[in-house]
Amino acid sequence: MLDHLIKGVTVVDGTGAAARVADVGIRDGRVAVVAVGVTEEARTQEEAHGLILAPGFVDPHTHYDAQLFWDPYATPSLNHGVTTVAGGNCGFTLAPLNPERPEDADYTRRMMSKVEGMSLVALEEGAPWSWHSFGEYLDALEGRIAVNAGFMVGHCALRRYVMGADAVGGQPSGEQLERMLALFHEAMDAGAWGLSTTQSSTHSDGDGKPVASRHAGPAELLALSRAVAEHEGTQLEAIVAGCLDQFSDAEIELFVDMSAAAGRPLNWNVLTIDAAVPERVPRQLVASERARKAGGRVVALTMPILTPMNMSLGTFCALNLIPGWGEILGLPIPERIAKLRDPDVRAEMLRRAGSKEAGVFRRLTHFGRYVIGDTYSAENEGLTGRVVRDVAAERGQEAFECIVEICANDGMRTVLWPMPTDNDPDSWALRAETWSHEDVMLGGSDAGAHLDRMCGAPYTTRFLGDCLRGRKLMGLEQAVKMLTDDPARLFGLRERGRIAEGFHADLVLFDPERIDAGKATLVHDLPGDSPRLDSKAIGVNAVWVNGVEVIRDDVVSGAVPGTVLRSGRDTRTVSTR
Repeated sequence: MLDHLIKGVTVVDGTGAAARVADVGIRDGRVAVVAVGVTEEARTQEEAHGLILAPGFVDPHTHYDAQLFWDPYATPSLNHGVTTVAGGNCGFTLAPLNPERPEDADYTRRMMSKVEGMSLVALEEGAPWSWHSFGEYLDALEGRIAVNAGFMVGHCALRRYVMGADAVGGQPSGEQLERMLALFHEAMDAGAWGLSTTQSSTHSDGDGKPVASRHAGPAELLALSRAVAEHEGTQLEAIVAGCLDQFSDAEIELFVDMSAAAGRPLNWNVLTIDAAVPERVPRQLVASERARKAGGRVVALTMPILTPMNMSLGTFCALNLIPGWGEILGLPIPERIAKLRDPDVRAEMLRRAGSKEAGVFRRLTHFGRYVIGDTYSAENEGLTGRVVRDVAAERGQEAFECIVEICANDGMRTVLWPMPTDNDPDSWALRAETWSHEDVMLGGSDAGAHLDRMCGAPYTTRFLGDCLRGRKLMGLEQAVKMLTDDPARLFGLRERGRIAEGFHADLVLFDPERIDAGKATLVHDLPGDSPRLDSKAIGVNAVWVNGVEVIRDDVVSGAVPGTVLRSGRDTRTVSTR
Protein backbone atom coordinates (compact mmCIF):
# COMPACT_ATOMS: atom_id res chain seq x y z
CA MET A 1 0.00 0.00 0.00
CA LEU A 2 1.16 3.50 -0.80
CA ASP A 3 1.38 6.11 1.92
CA HIS A 4 0.15 8.87 -0.38
CA LEU A 5 -0.89 9.11 -4.02
CA ILE A 6 -0.90 12.30 -6.08
CA LYS A 7 -3.12 11.72 -9.10
CA GLY A 8 -3.14 13.40 -12.50
CA VAL A 9 -0.33 15.80 -11.71
CA THR A 10 2.03 17.37 -14.25
CA VAL A 11 5.45 15.99 -13.34
CA VAL A 12 8.53 18.13 -13.96
CA ASP A 13 11.11 15.62 -12.78
CA GLY A 14 14.23 17.79 -12.42
CA THR A 15 16.22 16.25 -15.27
CA GLY A 16 15.15 18.83 -17.83
CA ALA A 17 12.91 16.30 -19.57
CA ALA A 18 9.56 17.45 -20.90
CA ALA A 19 6.74 17.68 -18.38
CA ARG A 20 4.29 14.78 -18.39
CA VAL A 21 1.01 13.96 -16.65
CA ALA A 22 1.24 11.00 -14.28
CA ASP A 23 0.30 9.63 -10.88
CA VAL A 24 3.03 9.74 -8.23
CA GLY A 25 2.98 7.38 -5.27
CA ILE A 26 4.98 7.73 -2.06
CA ARG A 27 5.94 4.87 0.24
CA ASP A 28 8.40 4.71 3.17
CA GLY A 29 9.80 8.15 2.43
CA ARG A 30 10.59 7.47 -1.20
CA VAL A 31 8.97 7.82 -4.59
CA ALA A 32 7.48 4.37 -5.15
CA VAL A 33 5.86 4.83 -8.53
CA VAL A 34 5.59 7.39 -11.33
CA ALA A 35 3.11 6.14 -13.92
CA VAL A 36 -0.19 6.75 -15.63
CA GLY A 37 -3.24 5.13 -14.07
CA VAL A 38 -1.79 3.86 -10.79
CA THR A 39 -4.33 1.51 -9.18
CA GLU A 40 -2.47 0.56 -6.01
CA GLU A 41 -4.33 1.55 -2.87
CA ALA A 42 -3.05 4.46 -0.80
CA ARG A 43 -3.71 5.55 2.76
CA THR A 44 -4.32 9.08 1.47
CA GLN A 45 -4.58 10.57 -1.99
CA GLU A 46 -5.33 13.84 -3.75
CA GLU A 47 -6.28 15.00 -7.21
CA ALA A 48 -3.77 17.44 -8.69
CA HIS A 49 -4.95 18.13 -12.24
CA GLY A 50 -3.43 21.35 -13.54
CA LEU A 51 -0.81 21.48 -10.81
CA ILE A 52 2.96 20.96 -11.14
CA LEU A 53 4.92 18.44 -9.05
CA ALA A 54 8.65 19.15 -8.90
CA PRO A 55 11.49 17.81 -6.78
CA GLY A 56 12.09 19.79 -3.60
CA PHE A 57 14.40 22.71 -4.25
CA VAL A 58 18.01 22.64 -3.03
CA ASP A 59 19.44 25.91 -1.68
CA PRO A 60 23.24 25.72 -1.97
CA HIS A 61 24.09 28.69 0.25
CA THR A 62 22.34 29.30 3.57
CA HIS A 63 23.19 30.18 7.15
CA TYR A 64 20.51 28.18 8.96
CA ASP A 65 23.14 26.81 11.40
CA ALA A 66 21.51 28.53 14.39
CA GLN A 67 17.92 29.16 13.26
CA LEU A 68 17.13 25.45 12.92
CA PHE A 69 17.24 25.13 16.70
CA TRP A 70 14.32 27.52 17.23
CA ASP A 71 12.75 27.09 13.81
CA PRO A 72 13.04 23.46 12.62
CA TYR A 73 11.13 24.42 9.47
CA ALA A 74 13.81 26.79 8.13
CA THR A 75 11.15 29.35 7.30
CA PRO A 76 10.54 30.89 4.91
CA SER A 77 12.71 28.60 2.71
CA LEU A 78 10.56 25.52 3.35
CA ASN A 79 7.40 27.49 2.53
CA HIS A 80 8.95 28.30 -0.85
CA GLY A 81 9.61 24.64 -1.66
CA VAL A 82 13.19 24.31 -0.41
CA THR A 83 13.60 20.85 1.10
CA THR A 84 17.41 20.70 1.33
CA VAL A 85 19.74 23.43 2.59
CA ALA A 86 23.52 23.69 2.64
CA GLY A 87 24.81 25.48 5.75
CA GLY A 88 28.11 26.24 7.42
CA ASN A 89 29.15 28.62 4.65
CA CYS A 90 31.60 31.54 4.45
CA GLY A 91 33.94 30.10 7.08
CA PHE A 92 31.40 30.49 9.92
CA THR A 93 29.99 27.62 11.98
CA LEU A 94 28.82 27.16 15.57
CA ALA A 95 31.15 24.19 16.03
CA PRO A 96 33.63 22.95 17.02
CA LEU A 97 33.98 24.76 20.35
CA ASN A 98 36.95 24.16 22.65
CA PRO A 99 35.67 22.73 25.98
CA GLU A 100 38.61 24.35 27.80
CA ARG A 101 37.41 27.83 26.76
CA PRO A 102 33.69 28.34 27.51
CA GLU A 103 34.09 31.96 26.44
CA ASP A 104 34.53 30.83 22.82
CA ALA A 105 30.77 30.33 22.55
CA ASP A 106 30.20 34.00 23.37
CA TYR A 107 32.88 35.03 20.87
CA THR A 108 31.19 32.90 18.21
CA ARG A 109 27.75 34.37 18.93
CA ARG A 110 29.05 37.94 18.71
CA MET A 111 30.91 37.13 15.48
CA MET A 112 27.82 35.58 13.90
CA SER A 113 25.73 38.54 14.98
CA LYS A 114 28.16 40.99 13.40
CA VAL A 115 29.19 39.20 10.23
CA GLU A 116 25.93 37.41 9.34
CA GLY A 117 23.41 39.84 10.79
CA MET A 118 21.88 37.35 13.23
CA SER A 119 20.10 38.56 16.34
CA LEU A 120 22.45 38.21 19.31
CA VAL A 121 19.50 37.66 21.64
CA ALA A 122 18.17 34.90 19.37
CA LEU A 123 21.60 33.26 19.26
CA GLU A 124 21.87 33.40 23.05
CA GLU A 125 18.35 32.22 23.84
CA GLY A 126 17.39 30.10 20.85
CA ALA A 127 20.22 27.57 20.58
CA PRO A 128 21.31 25.14 23.34
CA TRP A 129 25.10 25.53 22.84
CA SER A 130 25.44 22.04 24.30
CA TRP A 131 28.12 20.74 21.92
CA HIS A 132 31.88 20.86 21.60
CA SER A 133 32.77 18.66 18.62
CA PHE A 134 31.29 19.16 15.17
CA GLY A 135 29.71 15.72 15.41
CA GLU A 136 27.96 16.73 18.62
CA TYR A 137 26.58 19.79 16.85
CA LEU A 138 25.16 17.61 14.07
CA ASP A 139 23.73 15.20 16.65
CA ALA A 140 21.98 18.11 18.39
CA LEU A 141 20.00 18.75 15.18
CA GLU A 142 19.32 15.11 14.30
CA GLY A 143 15.67 14.11 14.52
CA ARG A 144 14.30 17.59 15.17
CA ILE A 145 14.39 19.38 11.79
CA ALA A 146 11.82 19.49 9.00
CA VAL A 147 14.30 20.08 6.16
CA ASN A 148 17.31 18.11 5.04
CA ALA A 149 20.45 19.98 6.02
CA GLY A 150 24.15 19.48 5.39
CA PHE A 151 26.95 21.58 6.85
CA MET A 152 30.47 22.61 5.91
CA VAL A 153 33.04 23.17 8.67
CA GLY A 154 33.89 26.82 9.19
CA HIS A 155 37.60 27.63 9.01
CA CYS A 156 37.16 30.31 11.67
CA ALA A 157 35.90 27.73 14.19
CA LEU A 158 38.82 25.37 13.46
CA ARG A 159 41.33 28.17 14.00
CA ARG A 160 39.64 29.44 17.15
CA TYR A 161 39.47 25.94 18.68
CA VAL A 162 43.20 25.32 18.20
CA MET A 163 44.72 28.81 18.47
CA GLY A 164 42.33 30.61 20.82
CA ALA A 165 42.56 34.40 20.66
CA ASP A 166 45.73 34.06 18.53
CA ALA A 167 43.50 32.83 15.69
CA VAL A 168 42.92 36.50 14.95
CA GLY A 169 46.20 37.94 13.77
CA GLY A 170 48.36 34.86 14.32
CA GLN A 171 49.85 32.04 12.29
CA PRO A 172 49.65 28.41 13.47
CA SER A 173 52.78 26.58 14.50
CA GLY A 174 53.47 23.26 12.84
CA GLU A 175 51.92 21.48 15.81
CA GLN A 176 48.85 23.74 15.76
CA LEU A 177 48.30 23.11 12.05
CA GLU A 178 48.44 19.36 12.70
CA ARG A 179 45.86 19.75 15.47
CA MET A 180 43.68 21.81 13.15
CA LEU A 181 43.88 19.12 10.48
CA ALA A 182 43.09 16.37 13.00
CA LEU A 183 40.04 18.34 14.19
CA PHE A 184 38.95 18.84 10.58
CA HIS A 185 39.30 15.13 9.79
CA GLU A 186 37.25 14.33 12.89
CA ALA A 187 34.49 16.68 11.72
CA MET A 188 34.38 15.11 8.25
CA ASP A 189 34.35 11.63 9.78
CA ALA A 190 31.22 12.77 11.66
CA GLY A 191 29.58 13.93 8.44
CA ALA A 192 30.74 17.48 7.70
CA TRP A 193 30.55 18.29 4.00
CA GLY A 194 34.01 19.83 3.79
CA LEU A 195 35.66 23.21 4.32
CA SER A 196 34.27 26.72 4.12
CA THR A 197 36.55 29.71 4.47
CA THR A 198 36.62 33.46 3.97
CA GLN A 199 39.36 35.90 3.02
CA SER A 200 36.90 38.70 2.36
CA SER A 201 37.76 42.18 3.59
CA THR A 202 34.11 42.70 4.59
CA HIS A 203 34.15 39.98 7.27
CA SER A 204 34.99 41.23 10.77
CA ASP A 205 34.23 39.71 14.16
CA GLY A 206 32.26 41.13 17.07
CA ASP A 207 35.30 43.17 18.11
CA GLY A 208 35.63 44.70 14.67
CA LYS A 209 38.77 42.70 13.84
CA PRO A 210 39.27 40.60 10.69
CA VAL A 211 37.81 37.13 11.32
CA ALA A 212 40.22 34.29 12.02
CA SER A 213 40.37 32.70 8.56
CA ARG A 214 41.38 35.99 6.97
CA HIS A 215 44.77 35.56 8.63
CA ALA A 216 45.40 32.15 7.03
CA GLY A 217 48.05 31.91 4.33
CA PRO A 218 47.91 29.79 1.17
CA ALA A 219 49.90 26.94 2.78
CA GLU A 220 47.28 26.53 5.52
CA LEU A 221 44.39 26.71 3.05
CA LEU A 222 45.98 24.13 0.77
CA ALA A 223 46.71 21.78 3.68
CA LEU A 224 43.03 21.91 4.65
CA SER A 225 42.01 21.42 1.00
CA ARG A 226 44.16 18.32 0.72
CA ALA A 227 42.43 16.96 3.83
CA VAL A 228 39.08 17.28 2.02
CA ALA A 229 40.37 14.86 -0.62
CA GLU A 230 40.63 12.08 1.97
CA HIS A 231 36.87 11.96 2.66
CA GLU A 232 33.98 10.77 0.55
CA GLY A 233 31.30 13.21 -0.56
CA THR A 234 33.07 16.42 0.45
CA GLN A 235 33.33 19.95 -0.99
CA LEU A 236 34.94 23.37 -0.69
CA GLU A 237 33.27 26.76 -0.33
CA ALA A 238 35.25 29.98 -0.18
CA ILE A 239 34.84 33.73 -0.18
CA VAL A 240 37.49 36.30 -1.12
CA ALA A 241 37.36 40.07 -1.48
CA GLY A 242 37.04 39.79 -5.26
CA CYS A 243 33.76 37.90 -4.98
CA LEU A 244 32.10 41.29 -4.56
CA ASP A 245 33.46 42.74 -7.80
CA GLN A 246 36.35 41.22 -9.73
CA PHE A 247 38.98 38.68 -8.70
CA SER A 248 42.66 39.53 -8.50
CA ASP A 249 45.13 37.17 -10.15
CA ALA A 250 46.16 35.91 -6.70
CA GLU A 251 42.54 35.13 -5.76
CA ILE A 252 41.99 33.17 -8.98
CA GLU A 253 45.19 31.24 -8.33
CA LEU A 254 44.09 30.47 -4.77
CA PHE A 255 40.69 29.12 -5.86
CA VAL A 256 42.26 27.01 -8.60
CA ASP A 257 44.94 25.60 -6.29
CA MET A 258 42.45 24.78 -3.52
CA SER A 259 40.05 22.94 -5.82
CA ALA A 260 42.84 21.06 -7.59
CA ALA A 261 44.42 20.06 -4.26
CA ALA A 262 41.12 18.69 -3.01
CA GLY A 263 40.00 17.22 -6.31
CA ARG A 264 36.60 18.57 -5.40
CA PRO A 265 34.38 21.43 -6.60
CA LEU A 266 34.74 24.81 -4.90
CA ASN A 267 31.73 27.13 -4.96
CA TRP A 268 31.72 30.84 -4.19
CA ASN A 269 29.14 33.61 -4.06
CA VAL A 270 27.83 35.77 -5.33
CA LEU A 271 28.34 36.51 -9.02
CA THR A 272 26.75 39.93 -9.57
CA ILE A 273 25.55 40.35 -13.14
CA ASP A 274 25.12 43.91 -14.40
CA ALA A 275 25.21 45.01 -18.04
CA ALA A 276 26.70 48.32 -16.89
CA VAL A 277 29.84 46.37 -15.88
CA PRO A 278 30.19 43.96 -18.83
CA GLU A 279 33.76 42.99 -17.94
CA ARG A 280 32.80 41.48 -14.57
CA VAL A 281 31.30 38.14 -15.63
CA PRO A 282 34.12 37.15 -18.02
CA ARG A 283 36.70 38.07 -15.37
CA GLN A 284 34.98 36.07 -12.62
CA LEU A 285 34.65 33.01 -14.83
CA VAL A 286 38.39 32.96 -15.57
CA ALA A 287 38.69 31.10 -12.26
CA SER A 288 36.39 28.36 -13.59
CA GLU A 289 38.26 28.07 -16.88
CA ARG A 290 41.66 27.78 -15.21
CA ALA A 291 40.37 25.34 -12.58
CA ARG A 292 39.17 22.86 -15.19
CA LYS A 293 42.60 22.90 -16.85
CA ALA A 294 44.26 22.30 -13.47
CA GLY A 295 42.07 19.38 -12.42
CA GLY A 296 39.60 21.34 -10.30
CA ARG A 297 36.23 22.99 -10.65
CA VAL A 298 35.20 26.46 -9.46
CA VAL A 299 31.45 27.15 -9.46
CA ALA A 300 29.95 30.62 -9.21
CA LEU A 301 26.60 31.02 -7.45
CA THR A 302 24.31 33.74 -8.73
CA MET A 303 20.80 34.80 -7.83
CA PRO A 304 18.05 34.64 -10.48
CA ILE A 305 16.11 37.48 -8.86
CA LEU A 306 16.91 40.91 -7.50
CA THR A 307 16.79 40.66 -3.72
CA PRO A 308 16.00 43.97 -2.03
CA MET A 309 18.22 44.79 0.94
CA ASN A 310 17.34 47.64 3.25
CA MET A 311 19.93 50.12 4.49
CA SER A 312 20.32 52.25 7.57
CA LEU A 313 22.57 55.01 8.82
CA GLY A 314 21.77 53.83 12.34
CA THR A 315 22.73 50.15 12.47
CA PHE A 316 25.38 48.01 10.80
CA CYS A 317 24.63 47.28 7.15
CA ALA A 318 26.33 47.16 3.76
CA LEU A 319 26.93 50.93 3.83
CA ASN A 320 29.38 50.35 6.69
CA LEU A 321 31.50 48.28 4.31
CA ILE A 322 32.14 51.15 1.89
CA PRO A 323 35.77 52.24 2.39
CA GLY A 324 35.92 55.10 4.89
CA TRP A 325 32.28 54.82 5.92
CA GLY A 326 32.60 52.36 8.78
CA GLU A 327 34.51 54.75 11.04
CA ILE A 328 31.81 57.40 10.71
CA LEU A 329 28.77 55.12 10.87
CA GLY A 330 30.25 53.42 13.92
CA LEU A 331 30.35 56.62 15.99
CA PRO A 332 27.84 57.25 18.80
CA ILE A 333 24.60 58.59 17.31
CA PRO A 334 25.04 62.30 18.29
CA GLU A 335 28.61 62.35 16.94
CA ARG A 336 27.53 60.44 13.83
CA ILE A 337 24.81 62.98 13.06
CA ALA A 338 27.23 65.89 13.55
CA LYS A 339 29.78 64.30 11.22
CA LEU A 340 27.22 63.48 8.56
CA ARG A 341 25.89 67.03 8.60
CA ASP A 342 29.36 68.34 7.75
CA PRO A 343 29.42 69.01 3.95
CA ASP A 344 33.15 68.24 3.75
CA VAL A 345 32.69 64.88 5.47
CA ARG A 346 29.82 63.97 3.15
CA ALA A 347 31.86 65.00 0.09
CA GLU A 348 34.74 62.74 1.14
CA MET A 349 32.35 59.85 1.89
CA LEU A 350 30.79 60.18 -1.55
CA ARG A 351 34.23 60.32 -3.18
CA ARG A 352 35.24 57.09 -1.44
CA ALA A 353 31.90 55.47 -2.26
CA GLY A 354 32.38 56.12 -5.97
CA SER A 355 35.99 54.97 -6.11
CA LYS A 356 37.21 51.70 -7.63
CA GLU A 357 38.15 50.41 -4.18
CA ALA A 358 34.46 50.46 -3.23
CA GLY A 359 33.91 47.60 -5.69
CA VAL A 360 30.35 46.34 -5.93
CA PHE A 361 29.31 48.71 -3.12
CA ARG A 362 29.34 51.49 -5.72
CA ARG A 363 25.87 50.15 -6.54
CA LEU A 364 24.67 51.61 -3.23
CA THR A 365 25.72 55.18 -4.04
CA HIS A 366 22.74 56.16 -6.21
CA PHE A 367 21.10 57.84 -3.22
CA GLY A 368 18.47 59.65 -5.25
CA ARG A 369 17.05 56.22 -6.16
CA TYR A 370 16.50 55.20 -2.53
CA VAL A 371 12.94 54.68 -1.35
CA ILE A 372 12.15 55.83 2.18
CA GLY A 373 10.82 53.01 4.34
CA ASP A 374 9.70 53.13 7.96
CA THR A 375 10.06 56.52 9.67
CA TYR A 376 9.68 57.42 13.34
CA SER A 377 9.31 61.19 13.76
CA ALA A 378 6.68 63.85 13.16
CA GLU A 379 9.13 65.68 10.86
CA ASN A 380 9.17 62.65 8.55
CA GLU A 381 5.43 62.05 8.46
CA GLY A 382 4.25 61.22 4.96
CA LEU A 383 7.70 60.32 3.61
CA THR A 384 7.31 56.53 3.74
CA GLY A 385 7.24 55.12 0.20
CA ARG A 386 8.61 58.26 -1.43
CA VAL A 387 11.74 58.36 -3.61
CA VAL A 388 14.60 60.41 -2.18
CA ARG A 389 15.33 62.32 -5.41
CA ASP A 390 11.80 63.73 -5.37
CA VAL A 391 12.02 64.84 -1.76
CA ALA A 392 15.51 66.28 -2.32
CA ALA A 393 14.29 68.29 -5.33
CA GLU A 394 11.46 69.75 -3.27
CA ARG A 395 13.91 70.76 -0.55
CA GLY A 396 16.69 71.99 -2.83
CA GLN A 397 19.13 69.45 -1.39
CA GLU A 398 21.58 66.90 -2.73
CA ALA A 399 20.26 63.35 -2.38
CA PHE A 400 22.71 62.20 0.31
CA GLU A 401 22.24 65.42 2.26
CA CYS A 402 18.48 64.82 2.12
CA ILE A 403 18.88 61.27 3.43
CA VAL A 404 21.08 62.45 6.30
CA GLU A 405 18.47 65.00 7.43
CA ILE A 406 15.62 62.50 7.22
CA CYS A 407 17.59 59.93 9.21
CA ALA A 408 18.72 62.53 11.75
CA ASN A 409 15.08 63.44 12.42
CA ASP A 410 14.49 59.79 13.30
CA GLY A 411 17.55 59.49 15.49
CA MET A 412 19.09 57.36 12.68
CA ARG A 413 16.30 54.74 12.83
CA THR A 414 14.95 55.39 9.31
CA VAL A 415 14.72 52.35 7.01
CA LEU A 416 16.00 52.94 3.47
CA TRP A 417 15.42 50.77 0.40
CA PRO A 418 17.80 51.31 -2.54
CA MET A 419 16.17 50.66 -5.91
CA PRO A 420 18.23 48.22 -8.01
CA THR A 421 20.43 49.75 -10.68
CA ASP A 422 20.54 46.57 -12.77
CA ASN A 423 16.85 45.93 -13.45
CA ASP A 424 17.21 46.68 -17.17
CA PRO A 425 16.60 44.44 -20.21
CA ASP A 426 20.32 44.20 -21.03
CA SER A 427 21.16 42.97 -17.53
CA TRP A 428 18.41 40.35 -17.64
CA ALA A 429 19.59 39.17 -21.06
CA LEU A 430 23.12 38.88 -19.68
CA ARG A 431 21.81 36.87 -16.72
CA ALA A 432 20.01 34.39 -18.98
CA GLU A 433 23.18 33.97 -21.03
CA THR A 434 25.36 33.53 -17.94
CA TRP A 435 23.05 30.96 -16.32
CA SER A 436 23.80 28.57 -19.18
CA HIS A 437 27.51 28.40 -18.30
CA GLU A 438 28.56 24.99 -16.99
CA ASP A 439 30.17 26.51 -13.90
CA VAL A 440 27.38 28.92 -12.93
CA MET A 441 24.65 27.77 -10.55
CA LEU A 442 21.59 29.45 -9.08
CA GLY A 443 21.85 30.22 -5.37
CA GLY A 444 23.31 32.60 -2.86
CA SER A 445 20.17 33.33 -0.86
CA ASP A 446 22.01 33.73 2.47
CA ALA A 447 18.78 32.46 4.06
CA GLY A 448 19.07 32.47 7.84
CA ALA A 449 21.41 35.48 7.81
CA HIS A 450 20.98 39.27 7.57
CA LEU A 451 17.51 38.62 8.91
CA ASP A 452 16.25 42.19 9.27
CA ARG A 453 18.02 43.46 6.13
CA MET A 454 17.06 41.08 3.35
CA CYS A 455 14.97 38.02 2.52
CA GLY A 456 16.63 35.92 -0.18
CA ALA A 457 14.87 32.65 0.68
CA PRO A 458 11.93 33.14 -1.77
CA TYR A 459 14.18 33.18 -4.85
CA THR A 460 12.79 29.79 -5.88
CA THR A 461 9.11 30.70 -6.21
CA ARG A 462 9.80 34.20 -7.52
CA PHE A 463 12.10 32.79 -10.22
CA LEU A 464 9.57 30.17 -11.29
CA GLY A 465 6.80 32.76 -11.41
CA ASP A 466 9.01 34.95 -13.59
CA CYS A 467 9.80 32.03 -15.90
CA LEU A 468 6.13 31.07 -16.24
CA ARG A 469 4.40 34.45 -16.39
CA GLY A 470 7.03 37.20 -16.40
CA ARG A 471 10.17 37.62 -18.48
CA LYS A 472 10.14 33.91 -19.45
CA LEU A 473 13.91 33.82 -19.71
CA MET A 474 13.94 30.08 -19.04
CA GLY A 475 11.54 27.25 -19.79
CA LEU A 476 9.85 25.56 -16.83
CA GLU A 477 11.67 22.25 -17.14
CA GLN A 478 15.09 23.88 -17.29
CA ALA A 479 14.23 26.29 -14.48
CA VAL A 480 13.23 23.40 -12.20
CA LYS A 481 16.43 21.51 -13.09
CA MET A 482 18.48 24.57 -12.10
CA LEU A 483 16.79 24.62 -8.68
CA THR A 484 16.92 20.87 -8.03
CA ASP A 485 19.10 18.45 -9.94
CA ASP A 486 21.94 20.89 -10.65
CA PRO A 487 22.74 21.69 -6.99
CA ALA A 488 22.02 18.09 -5.97
CA ARG A 489 24.63 16.87 -8.46
CA LEU A 490 27.16 19.51 -7.37
CA PHE A 491 26.92 18.27 -3.78
CA GLY A 492 26.71 14.61 -4.76
CA LEU A 493 23.38 14.17 -2.94
CA ARG A 494 22.33 10.54 -3.01
CA GLU A 495 18.90 9.96 -4.58
CA ARG A 496 17.75 13.55 -4.25
CA GLY A 497 16.99 16.32 -6.75
CA ARG A 498 14.77 14.30 -9.11
CA ILE A 499 11.36 12.68 -9.18
CA ALA A 500 12.26 9.09 -9.96
CA GLU A 501 11.33 5.75 -8.50
CA GLY A 502 13.58 4.99 -5.54
CA PHE A 503 14.52 8.62 -4.92
CA HIS A 504 13.72 10.30 -1.62
CA ALA A 505 10.27 11.87 -1.77
CA ASP A 506 11.28 15.51 -1.42
CA LEU A 507 8.52 17.14 -3.44
CA VAL A 508 6.81 20.48 -4.03
CA LEU A 509 3.32 20.80 -5.50
CA PHE A 510 2.45 24.19 -6.97
CA ASP A 511 0.01 26.07 -9.17
CA PRO A 512 1.79 27.38 -12.30
CA GLU A 513 -0.80 30.14 -12.64
CA ARG A 514 -0.04 31.56 -9.20
CA ILE A 515 3.41 30.55 -7.96
CA ASP A 516 5.25 33.58 -6.63
CA ALA A 517 6.59 35.18 -3.47
CA GLY A 518 4.88 37.83 -1.42
CA LYS A 519 6.46 41.13 -0.47
CA ALA A 520 9.03 40.95 2.33
CA THR A 521 7.55 42.21 5.58
CA LEU A 522 9.08 42.71 9.00
CA VAL A 523 7.89 40.31 11.70
CA HIS A 524 8.99 39.86 15.31
CA ASP A 525 9.03 36.09 15.79
CA LEU A 526 12.64 35.32 16.73
CA PRO A 527 13.67 34.48 20.29
CA GLY A 528 13.68 37.66 22.34
CA ASP A 529 11.06 39.14 20.00
CA SER A 530 13.84 40.03 17.57
CA PRO A 531 12.81 41.12 14.05
CA ARG A 532 13.32 39.48 10.69
CA LEU A 533 11.97 39.88 7.17
CA ASP A 534 9.53 37.20 6.04
CA SER A 535 7.80 36.47 2.72
CA LYS A 536 4.66 34.45 2.13
CA ALA A 537 4.69 31.71 -0.49
CA ILE A 538 2.00 32.10 -3.14
CA GLY A 539 0.64 29.18 -5.13
CA VAL A 540 2.54 26.45 -3.24
CA ASN A 541 -0.05 23.81 -2.43
CA ALA A 542 2.15 21.38 -0.49
CA VAL A 543 5.71 20.36 0.30
CA TRP A 544 6.92 16.91 1.33
CA VAL A 545 10.27 16.05 2.91
CA ASN A 546 11.23 12.37 2.89
CA GLY A 547 7.64 11.51 2.04
CA VAL A 548 6.06 13.43 4.92
CA GLU A 549 3.90 16.49 4.35
CA VAL A 550 5.52 19.51 6.01
CA ILE A 551 3.69 22.41 4.33
CA ARG A 552 0.10 22.72 3.14
CA ASP A 553 -1.09 26.09 1.80
CA ASP A 554 1.85 27.95 3.41
CA VAL A 555 1.22 26.45 6.87
CA VAL A 556 3.69 24.07 8.53
CA SER A 557 2.31 20.68 9.55
CA GLY A 558 4.40 20.25 12.69
CA ALA A 559 6.18 17.17 11.36
CA VAL A 560 10.00 17.05 11.49
CA PRO A 561 11.03 14.40 8.95
CA GLY A 562 14.23 16.14 7.83
CA THR A 563 17.62 14.44 7.80
CA VAL A 564 21.01 15.81 8.80
CA LEU A 565 22.83 14.96 5.59
CA ARG A 566 26.27 13.54 6.38
CA SER A 567 29.12 13.29 3.92
CA GLY A 568 29.73 9.81 2.61
CA ARG A 569 26.47 8.38 3.90
CA ASP A 570 24.21 10.92 2.18
CA THR A 571 26.64 12.39 -0.36
CA ARG A 572 28.90 10.74 -2.90
CA THR A 573 32.19 12.12 -4.12
CA VAL A 574 32.04 14.52 -7.05
CA SER A 575 35.62 14.26 -8.24
CA THR A 576 37.20 16.88 -10.47
CA ARG A 577 40.17 14.72 -11.40
